[in-house]
Amino acid sequence: MTAATGLVIRETTDTDIPAMAQIMSEVNPSHPWTPEALAHEISFLQSHPLGLHLAQWIVEDAGEPVAVAAILQFAGMYHPDRYHAEIMVLPVAERHGIGTRLADTVAAHLRERGAREVLAGAYEHQPHALAFLARRGFTEAMRFYDNVLELTDFDLGAWAEHERVPDGVRVLSYPQLESELGPEAALHAFHAGFAEAREDVPRTGEATELTVEDFRRRFENPAVYPDGLLLAVTDAGEVVALSELWRVDGSPARLNTGLTGTRRAWRRRGLALALKLAAIRVAVSAGVTEIWTGNATTNVPMLTVNERLGFRPRPAFVEMKWGGV
Repeated sequence: MTAATGLVIRETTDTDIPAMAQIMSEVNPSHPWTPEALAHEISFLQSHPLGLHLAQWIVEDAGEPVAVAAILQFAGMYHPDRYHAEIMVLPVAERHGIGTRLADTVAAHLRERGAREVLAGAYEHQPHALAFLARRGFTEAMRFYDNVLELTDFDLGAWAEHERVPDGVRVLSYPQLESELGPEAALHAFHAGFAEAREDVPRTGEATELTVEDFRRRFENPAVYPDGLLLAVTDAGEVVALSELWRVDGSPARLNTGLTGTRRAWRRRGLALALKLAAIRVAVSAGVTEIWTGNATTNVPMLTVNERLGFRPRPAFVEMKWGGV
């Protein structure tokens, strides 16, 4: 590896997306990216009606991409003065000052934008990265576990009684709901249940309203797995609880859990557990051997359900914050 002074840092173009996805996947193999998924995410951010900010850089050493950085705003937790920062350096390129130079580039851009709050983070088993953020004035805000369920020996039969749902409620996949209600009515019913359930998910800032159009665009994501979108639906067609499975491109033996949640009036009736079990049944039928989910360490109700099912935590992601809005 050459000295950092021989490196080129430049803003990215669409032609860099495959290299960016490769770097992001190698730096954080627990959460791989495909070029298609990254292109979808970039397009969603750039075209969002909130005017979300996105700036990205790539670092080349002798023409070879070795690091990426990004500043972005998320629609789900939006404030005009809040930004999320990411810096990823390939392991072979670490300890050569690349992270420092990228951090300086990111910091200068944030000053130009007048940022009042910046969120960044690293895993708890990466103390050098956490110390790097601490030296730049970041303090811990929240921790999130990756929880993993190994399905090889999961005994669904032992959980049969917990798959039952209250009278007047059925468990349907999203395609089944579409066939009953029609695509547009199904979308609105799913959105209504999802939007209320997500409001109480722990996060480091206030949740932004989820519009129907934002929700519609989720189905453009190449990782969407319609048969893995499990819904508790009343006889009147109201979605009162849900648990989502999403594909992980390049990892056919794994599915990720999106949101599992229940509308407030329907909580403490076993719906979350029943839907998690329905999702596990779908995964087992598809030959999947692992389900991954992410949970804030403060989300005791969901952590309790997951631990009961046999999910086991991996090292936590530590979200760090600078400033505040």
